[in-house]
Amino acid sequence: MLLVFAVIWMVGLLPSLMPVASAHASLEKRVPEANAKLKESPPFVELSFSEAIEPSAGSLQVLDSQKRKVTSDKPTLNEDRTTLKLALPSLQEGVYTASFHIVSEDGHPVSGSYVFVVGNPPEWKDGSTFNDDAGGSSGSHGLSSDNWLLFTVRIVYYLSLLIAAGLMIWSALYRNPSESVSGVHRRLLLLSLRVLLISLLLHIFIQAKEIMAGQPFSAWGELFTGTATGRAWLELIVVVLAGFVIQRAPMYVKLLWAVIILAIESLIGHPAANDLKILTLAADWIHLVAAAIWAGGLLALVVLWFEDRKEAGRFGASFSKGALISLVALVVSGILMMTLFLPKFSYLWLTPWGIMLAIKSGLTLLVIGTGAWLRIRMSKSGIPDGRLLRVDLGLMLVIVAIAAIFTYISPLPANEPIRHHEMGEDMHYTLSITPNVPGGENEAKLQIWLPEAAGEPKAVVLRLHPQGSEEAPLDVPLAPFDDESYDSYPGYARTSYQATGAFLPYASKWKAEIRVMTQDDIEMVKRLDFVNY
Repeated sequence: MLLVFAVIWMVGLLPSLMPVASAHASLEKRVPEANAKLKESPPFVELSFSEAIEPSAGSLQVLDSQKRKVTSDKPTLNEDRTTLKLALPSLQEGVYTASFHIVSEDGHPVSGSYVFVVGNPPEWKDGSTFNDDAGGSSGSHGLSSDNWLLFTVRIVYYLSLLIAAGLMIWSALYRNPSESVSGVHRRLLLLSLRVLLISLLLHIFIQAKEIMAGQPFSAWGELFTGTATGRAWLELIVVVLAGFVIQRAPMYVKLLWAVIILAIESLIGHPAANDLKILTLAADWIHLVAAAIWAGGLLALVVLWFEDRKEAGRFGASFSKGALISLVALVVSGILMMTLFLPKFSYLWLTPWGIMLAIKSGLTLLVIGTGAWLRIRMSKSGIPDGRLLRVDLGLMLVIVAIAAIFTYISPLPANEPIRHHEMGEDMHYTLSITPNVPGGENEAKLQIWLPEAAGEPKAVVLRLHPQGSEEAPLDVPLAPFDDESYDSYPGYARTSYQATGAFLPYASKWKAEIRVMTQDDIEMVKRLDFVNY
């Protein structure tokens, strides 16, 4: 019996003789601090942990707002293996994410991310950016039946603009035109200028009326003199009126007119609101010039085919070469603009803009095929094939109509605020994130309702996981606040938390994880998927 008691006593004493294992490493200090707003680029990111970490298993990286690593250098560990340090290059103004994965000395993995801001980052570009590029309201540039009048006028305007500019170019560059060719050019140019002037005035009136809704009539003057869009509209009117005067002007005057009017059109479109503005504007101008050469020349060729087949064959030989160069320029400049507008090619299928671009691209392939067939037939007979000309003209009209619409709507999907409410027996909650813009100042509000008998939560965590990514999750720095809203549920008590900052550092699919710990140490976890662009 004494032996049994001795064994039991030794077993009870054993834990007190063993060394006490500390808890796994926790992050104690960050440099820069989480949510810090720095005037200048920090020289390094430094993380200090509560205990030593494994030297060969730690990683620390800093990402910009496009989720790109700002440096490929490896972090260094100090002598006692508690501080991880990553030297940084000079960072531009922007929102940055420090993400770490380490293994503590006791073998537990620890990970996390936090955000800091350098300087005054430029505003994030999403659908609302391009909604406002022509002075419209943020909700006006959608593809809906409410805009049918605007779209109809815009199609006529866009078509007459390209045809008028194209005819000016062809009348300037086509050598030794016959009387029939010159006559067709003059008649079509005069008609296109008249239609262009009327459609331009209607287009300006419709847009100005929408912009100035609710404003006094006296404020209209400020629109046309105090905004870049208004001044560009006035410039377009002046240039169109000048077009009536210069129809018989020298070649260089006609070319200059076409260059100017297409340049002004570029300045009031999507390129003016995009990053790399000069490159985007140049690509858009080349795109418009190429489209004008194709559209104006094709219409002239079709009319000539009906009036003078011999001259149609002669003009068609020149048009065939010009159209080939134009189509190559259209494809190259179009691809360049798409890459400049879209941060991800997957966005193509998220907006009407992308779908219309895909349709336009398919029709362009048909145009290339039709043009090649037309060229082959012309090389044999010397005269363009009438059926192929009609097909080419029909494709041109459809493509220009699509371009007129999709150059008005946003190429990027719009970010929508998040508001989600969920009821439950043990807990109700409401999560809102506004405006849900990557890299911008967002506000998160989390309202928790627990049964009155459970009391207030002991701890509440809002954690954001970037899906499909290796980056560690971000904890939103929630703080309690005095909520004056009237939402209430009998038998439940509400506690409210909020946070403001750039806690959505980049565009991603996110999983919001809400962890609520009760006074009885019961943890409840809720998850919500959302996305921003």
